[in-house]
Amino acid sequence: MRRLATALACLAGLGLAACQRQSAPPAASTPPPAASAAAPAPPAPVALAPQIGADAFRAYDRTLAADDFQGRKPGTEGEQKTTAWLVEQFKRMGLEPGNHGDWFQTVPTDSTELLNTDVAMTVTAKGKSDRFANRADMMVETLQAKPSVSLRNSSIVFLGYGAIAPNWGWNDYAGIDVKGKTVIVLVNDPGFATGDPKLFNGRAMTYYGRWMYKYEEAARQGAAACFVVHTSDDAAGYPWSVVVNSGSGPQLGLPASVDPAPRLPVAGWLTRDAAKRLFADAGLDFDALEKQAAQRGFKPVPLQATASLTLKNRIGRFESHNVVAMVKGSTHPDEAVIYTAHWDHLGMDPKREGHQVFSGAVDNGTGLSMLLMIADAFAHQPTPPERSVLFFMPTLEESGLLGSKYYVAKPVFPLDKTVADLAVDALPPVGRARDMTVIGKGQSQLEDLLADVLKSQDRVISGETTPENGFYFRSDHFNFAKAGVPAMLASSGLDLLDGGEAAGKAAAADYTAHRYHTPNDVFDPNWNLDGILEDTQAYYELGERLAKSGVWPRWYPDSPFGAKREAMPKGEDAHAK
Repeated sequence: MRRLATALACLAGLGLAACQRQSAPPAASTPPPAASAAAPAPPAPVALAPQIGADAFRAYDRTLAADDFQGRKPGTEGEQKTTAWLVEQFKRMGLEPGNHGDWFQTVPTDSTELLNTDVAMTVTAKGKSDRFANRADMMVETLQAKPSVSLRNSSIVFLGYGAIAPNWGWNDYAGIDVKGKTVIVLVNDPGFATGDPKLFNGRAMTYYGRWMYKYEEAARQGAAACFVVHTSDDAAGYPWSVVVNSGSGPQLGLPASVDPAPRLPVAGWLTRDAAKRLFADAGLDFDALEKQAAQRGFKPVPLQATASLTLKNRIGRFESHNVVAMVKGSTHPDEAVIYTAHWDHLGMDPKREGHQVFSGAVDNGTGLSMLLMIADAFAHQPTPPERSVLFFMPTLEESGLLGSKYYVAKPVFPLDKTVADLAVDALPPVGRARDMTVIGKGQSQLEDLLADVLKSQDRVISGETTPENGFYFRSDHFNFAKAGVPAMLASSGLDLLDGGEAAGKAAAADYTAHRYHTPNDVFDPNWNLDGILEDTQAYYELGERLAKSGVWPRWYPDSPFGAKREAMPKGEDAHAK
């Protein structure tokens, strides 16, 4: 992902990621039940729509993961083959083009490649200079898509967590002007650092804890540069190696003409050791200030130091494409329920020995296959849905959610006419589960509706096991959420019928360690698809309910995304029907 988007969501060492990266668990035995107790019978298999089945799923995923699709990288022949094939499937099913008569939505893209990759930042403090090397001490880039960007003796300020969070009465920028300055901030939230459940969301990351937000806020405040300190793998949700790998090579973004929000001239990360050294150069104790920054009343600390560096870049531009297909509503065709699954992956690496294609069979061949089955089911309903149902397959998810960001900026259906976004990403082919995981659980009434659907399957919803990693903010649905549209990312749970939570967690760890974002993420005809098929049916039934006019799910009162929705025209409550 660009600047660590979904690639950060599903990183090595994590169990569940924004994309729910999992795979079949290793063989495990279940402890025998006590002699006096009979093992409970598993719930009966769920009745599926005719278009939702293992044969259809395997046919879709096998094709999407084939070497002929070249890893589905945007801007390549692999994109052309992938998107053309997707359109062929929608035509065969009888869907309509989703973008005013067009199957595609063109997404213009800027590419910025750092040429002086050995760049170092010079920090001057107390008459002495210290150099901080790219990759070893920091990772750095420009977000402005310019050939040359320089910092020249930019004053450095420590801003704690770099957050302005009115709902928690928190403002790290209070009382200081950072225009033209270099700000240093900590990753994650004060609640994570203290463990205080009343401070932000406690250990569960909020959007204020994301590096993306911290860049955005620093740019809004006029800073020349912002560096996020990678304080620990736990606080960031991924190791420093992922920061380096994701920040290497061309970085992608939407042109300023499409996304005119302020952008930082210089953005990057510092290792904890580099931050400690930099603060020591200025005569300050980083560890002590880190603790103070998590307490109410913390005030910005000027470092009495300056930063200088110059970035030389190669700027390129190309076009990629979102795929959009539609089942038109019979009564309210101007209102839409959206299903989302990104089609892009990482392409090929001709320098590798052996298999060179990043097939992406799980990420996100599984999500695409689910959406294709749901689209086929909607297309074959005897009575069309009352509202339109849009099947949205964005590009450039792996590069920072850019395709969905573009759609939200230029939506086919106005956002106030968009009922909800139901997203799916990298489904685990591990068999049936007793639960279905909702990422970022606690956001909207979509969860209530899904829980009601799952009752008929004798299942429940559950939250992800590591909410401190902020997975809700790392997949395409989040761009809809930021704009106020109720949005949900769901996947199979970890409480498997065969092996329980232990097997589910083992599956997650195994996929992350051995297949995620590698050429090993290939199609396996022996996958147990029973769980994915039940999930597909549940998501299909959820969409059916939403496609009935009168159902307008709300954000929960304490969700940070509700204000924008409340400013839109209101429909009935989600529980009205």
